[in-house]
Amino acid sequence: MSRIHEALKKAEQERTLSQPAQRVEVAPAVLEPPLESVSPSPTSYAGAAGTATILTPESLLTQSRRTDWRPDPKSMLFFSGEEHLSGMEEFRTLRSRLYQLREKRSLSKLLITSPLPKEGKSFTAANLAQVIVRQHGRRALLVDADLRNPQLHDLLGAEPGPGLSEYLRSEMDEFSIIQRGPMENLFLIPAGRNDGNPAELVANGRMKFLLNRLEPLFDWIIVDSPPAVAVSDPALIANYCDGVLLVVRANSTPFDLAKKVRQEFSDKNLVGVVLNGMSEISPYAQYYYSAYGKPNGKERVSS
Repeated sequence: MSRIHEALKKAEQERTLSQPAQRVEVAPAVLEPPLESVSPSPTSYAGAAGTATILTPESLLTQSRRTDWRPDPKSMLFFSGEEHLSGMEEFRTLRSRLYQLREKRSLSKLLITSPLPKEGKSFTAANLAQVIVRQHGRRALLVDADLRNPQLHDLLGAEPGPGLSEYLRSEMDEFSIIQRGPMENLFLIPAGRNDGNPAELVANGRMKFLLNRLEPLFDWIIVDSPPAVAVSDPALIANYCDGVLLVVRANSTPFDLAKKVRQEFSDKNLVGVVLNGMSEISPYAQYYYSAYGKPNGKERVSS
């Protein structure tokens, strides 16, 4: 049996040696990313005609709509031309505090909300954006995401639309909804047409996409949202922003509601609380205004 086995093995070896060697070629691998990993460029988009439009500071100025704003002089502090109106220094302080926080964390998309209506969130959002662009070279965008009861276009005297709701319904692109008025580097996206279905619009994904695409063009994006107690929109929009600023009104906002909202946003980078509607000026503020300006002693109208 051993001789038979050796003979078979020898025959197999001879047959292998007598066959020509086969050459195997390995083609270089072409690695392609999976389709789900491909995302649109943050600076371009496919327009209606299929052409790419680049989002740059220059195109922002040339393609956004220039409109004739007529700001409310009672509440829009920094359009007046004066430097020492009551409330202006407080907004400068708020601006400084936000820049201090920015040194420690990523903070450029800021949501502003309040527990209840008429506590001053829109007033705070609009004046904060104004005081930001008063610094040389700073560019700010106001976004009215209160699709239920928008106020920013009224405060600024701007056109009510087209705006955010048209973009969320895929009816308009970015440039079609951005307005700019008389104050340099201040831009606005109004709320637009109310179709009675704001929660679903905010949740469809285009809000997050819009904010992320516009972020490179602005130093700050200030988003005015609905009141936090009444509806779910603010908590959802907060997920798309870097921080939340809560506005409460002195002698008006119930303490338990303010505490509840603060707890709800505790995991969404709550950066601070603004106390609005203070009728009395602190002794330090009194010294400042008596030395450098003339306080009018009036409480500012807020929305």
